Amino acid sequence: MWGFDAEGGAPYVFYDLKHPSKLIGFEVDLVEAIAREMGVKVQYFQNAWDSILLALQRGDFDIALNGIEITPDREQAVLFSRPYFAYAEQIVTRASEIRINCLEDLRKKKVGTLYNTVAKRMLDEMGDIQVNSYSGQVEPFKDLLLSRIDAVFVDMPVALYYAMPNPQLRLVGEPVGEGYYGIAFRKEDTALVEEINTILEKLLRSGELKKIYSRWGLWNTSQEKLFLHDELLQKYTESPPSVSQKVPLRVTTFLPTLLKGALVTIGISILSMMLAVVLGLILAIMRLYGNIWLQKISTAYIEIYRGTPLLIQLYILYYGLPNIGITLSALAAAILGLGMNYAAYEAEIYRAGIQSVPKGQTEAALSLGMSMRLTLRRIVLPQAFRITIPPMTNDFVALFKDSSLVSVIAIVELTKSYSMLAASSMNFFTLGIITALLYFGMSYPLSLYARKLEKKLTRSSSSR
Repeated sequence: MWGFDAEGGAPYVFYDLKHPSKLIGFEVDLVEAIAREMGVKVQYFQNAWDSILLALQRGDFDIALNGIEITPDREQAVLFSRPYFAYAEQIVTRASEIRINCLEDLRKKKVGTLYNTVAKRMLDEMGDIQVNSYSGQVEPFKDLLLSRIDAVFVDMPVALYYAMPNPQLRLVGEPVGEGYYGIAFRKEDTALVEEINTILEKLLRSGELKKIYSRWGLWNTSQEKLFLHDELLQKYTESPPSVSQKVPLRVTTFLPTLLKGALVTIGISILSMMLAVVLGLILAIMRLYGNIWLQKISTAYIEIYRGTPLLIQLYILYYGLPNIGITLSALAAAILGLGMNYAAYEAEIYRAGIQSVPKGQTEAALSLGMSMRLTLRRIVLPQAFRITIPPMTNDFVALFKDSSLVSVIAIVELTKSYSMLAASSMNFFTLGIITALLYFGMSYPLSLYARKLEKKLTRSSSSR
């Protein structure tokens, strides 16, 4: 069984637009050739890329093959086959960009890349670069075309597939940072590693591997050298490092990154909730006291936003609106997306709170000559606010957790920071506990404050 992530995109593994149920890509062709040599049928297992090695260790599938770069930290966790592809990192810019001509020119620029990759590590090590990390391969090129970033720095296969056919983009400078993709196995599957290493060698000697790579425009001298050096075969079939050689996880190393992600989460959550509260109150008043058209607009808004996934709403705001000439920054799209979504839920909470206030109070106020606006401000809303505090608090806590979805538009908040660090270190448990405690530390004080405020309002109301 083969584990992969088709969401990663071309030219590795992706769905054929002409036949949407069919997977294609150079790695699909490679796996099918290996399976044919082994006399077995390929079984496919879709898995999120950032947890693909963890799923492999769990036993969800037998091999993980999906542009997985062979790195020392990953070699601590799994076995690798001999390399099946030699890659290098490539800079891509807009065709009109004249400021960037080499790697050093990326300093002080906004550069997009894929998270948990060698390319990202290279950019981080250089420093003085604003790195935007993406989980998919299409998104950084979209942001590049929209001028949200200055360049993209990714593995050569990705750059060739997405940039070469597009006249608005160009490849800059020579590829740098050569490395290797390998097939990952569980540590106990040494016999399977040896068998597939033999098959890879056979596919090369027969010329089939060259045909596969040439079909996707990926065959070059680097691939020829890769299979002509016998020392590579010896290196990647040696025994893996022992447990005692593993580098221990130091919390102090990872905590600053998690805390930085937590600050992003707090900022986005607070601003989004402020928008949700204001917009939700407006929607509730429109639905209860507006004319027939305002009521229909409010109802339609609430039902549409409650009936569609937040993830789709974020994609439309960030990647869809540019198609009609509206381009938002990632931060603006995140705040608007979360705020507008939660406004629909807040509106229903406020509507229920307002309707819970006895109608006699409103009628009495109006009979005394108070306007409807003054009645709402002085009589109805203060009482409704006290009633709605508990559900509002629950919504705010839920929004804290839902803020993790904004990572799809290249914002690195707390959950995304955890995903990247855990995938890099292969320590999902310890980092997961730390991340969970950070979320608890952010949300629990809010719950305590809400209870305190609720008691205060209750005492204030009873004393009147």
